[in-house]
Amino acid sequence: GDIIYDLSPTETPVLSAIKRTKSTATSHDYLTDELTAPDTSGAIEGADAVAVRPSSRVRLSNYTQIFQRSAFVSGTQEKVLKGGSISSELNYQVLRRAKEIKNSVEKAIVGQNVAKVAGNESTARLFGSLSTYLTGENFLSEDGTAPAGNGVDVPVNGTPRAFTKDILRDGLQKLWNESNGNKNLMGVCNGNQRSVFSEFSGTDVRYVTTDDRELVDSIDVFDGDYHTVVVTPDRFCLQSNVFIIDKEYLALADLRPMFTKDLSVMGDSVRKQVIWETTLEVCNPKAHLNIAALS
Repeated sequence: GDIIYDLSPTETPVLSAIKRTKSTATSHDYLTDELTAPDTSGAIEGADAVAVRPSSRVRLSNYTQIFQRSAFVSGTQEKVLKGGSISSELNYQVLRRAKEIKNSVEKAIVGQNVAKVAGNESTARLFGSLSTYLTGENFLSEDGTAPAGNGVDVPVNGTPRAFTKDILRDGLQKLWNESNGNKNLMGVCNGNQRSVFSEFSGTDVRYVTTDDRELVDSIDVFDGDYHTVVVTPDRFCLQSNVFIIDKEYLALADLRPMFTKDLSVMGDSVRKQVIWETTLEVCNPKAHLNIAALS
């Protein structure tokens, strides 16, 4: 046959939605800031001005991680009939390796709880996953423990509980109390929690048909008191988590954008390597919510 059938998952909704920026070092640093708390005490007439130091400014960092895959094609494979209208087996394999790397980056963001690793001669650098930067924004079980919020440790989710509309509402209220981010947010969850979400009932859940349905499997919109959340299923997302993401405050910072390089010829074959060195920048953790410890 002249068709190649491949149903491997390739959707990376978070990777496709968030911003892209640049990194200039293997340790990517950035700053967050917040206003001081409201002060209603008033000032004495004629009192001197009080200096306010920028003590609320916080420096966060994440390490760049190298993602790589290699494509090896023999001389025979490049010449024989390949099927599927493939003109070059090597180009076909390089494209597949690039898709595999995108899947890996997606999983590294929302599909694991992994702290950042500086790396050395025997250990690879790893960037901290999204959950490791969310402290008060980790909506955990009562016996859960939030991380420090700088990527150095992971959350302890606590006792699993069923995902309910009340949990989502309470989480969004918590997010609203701490953040003046965008009203329209992106919800990301795996297939199990997506099915639970579909069973929510009430006037604040509606099903819509838009042109975006051509890009993702399905879309539900939750109109809450504080936010509108568009829920998108993500095969690589942790089963126990629902992430609520403000796309304006999440980015990938590339030290080396994805590229290919020729490898030395060894015998009767041609070899290429696909490389991408990047890291996750949680621009301001207060813009996001991690509803965790879900059964």
